[in-house]
Amino acid sequence: MQSLLLEKPREFRFVEIAEPAAPLAGEAVVRVHAVGICGTDYGGYLGKMPFFSYPRIPGHELGVEVVAVGPGVVNVKAGDRCCVEPYINCQACYSCRRGLTNCCEHHQTLGVHCDGGLRPLFTVPARKLHPSPNLSHAQNALVETLAIGCHAIDRGHPRPGENVLIIGAGPIGLSALEFAKLSGARVIVMDMIESRLAFVRDTMGVADTLVAAGDASDEQQIAGLTDGRMCDLVVDATGSAASMANALKLCSFGGRLVYVGITQSDLVFPHAPVMHRRELTILASRNALSRDFARIIGLIEAGTIDTGPWITHHVPFADTIAAFPRLLEPAGGVLKAVVEMPE
Repeated sequence: MQSLLLEKPREFRFVEIAEPAAPLAGEAVVRVHAVGICGTDYGGYLGKMPFFSYPRIPGHELGVEVVAVGPGVVNVKAGDRCCVEPYINCQACYSCRRGLTNCCEHHQTLGVHCDGGLRPLFTVPARKLHPSPNLSHAQNALVETLAIGCHAIDRGHPRPGENVLIIGAGPIGLSALEFAKLSGARVIVMDMIESRLAFVRDTMGVADTLVAAGDASDEQQIAGLTDGRMCDLVVDATGSAASMANALKLCSFGGRLVYVGITQSDLVFPHAPVMHRRELTILASRNALSRDFARIIGLIEAGTIDTGPWITHHVPFADTIAAFPRLLEPAGGVLKAVVEMPE
């Protein structure tokens, strides 16, 4: 069967691989229908994603259909439409035993550390499938993106009436925005690209948006919107080391800062005058938890989260190699591209 291999940065090729064998105990074979493309895939393509290994079949945002299940599988059956929790954890390490499956010490993400879903069929632990018969395949492919934002906001624990700043209005920042809004907090969004902020205002209903300058004027803008209090929670979804370091200055006294973006650079920031004086809490947010997937499925089914504006580009599987570089161009207006697999 034909699959898409990222052999090394900037070099895709189609390859033939064998179809999966019959599933073993606890496994399921799934047919892939939709694959969302995200910043991790772009980073892997450009060679800028620190956790990516090559050669690799990418694809971790997946809408799939169960083809067959192995012995002992009871949570799904053949024919079920599902989203995939792509974080394969060992279930035995200290992190897993404490329920921190998102940061398993032997963690493998589909499409990053091990082969993912840009292939017609593959085998996955059945426990990583979340059935959602009322969602389309493309909606199922969005669930993982939303789960990243859900977990990031849970890490920051915003409260009603607090000021929450989301820095970066790409897909991960927007997924965090969805859940910040549900918290009852007042949400502010900052980005360097005005067209993204227009989307936030016009489509996502957030009135307070700011064009980031990356300097002291950012502090002045936030101070002006918050009567000088700054923000109780700041979520940085940029992956920019400069932004991530500057984000501390946008936090209130006693504030929290969540890093959901990833950088390969060291972060340098003032300790005594900012971090220590304000007694800030800095948190990392990695992946998501199983419970996040079930919650998001319910929110989409209830209409609380509208997935309509999210998918801006559809790409046939056969056209992926030619289309992929264009999906990286800001001028292209890509929010979320979904690769449609052949039936």
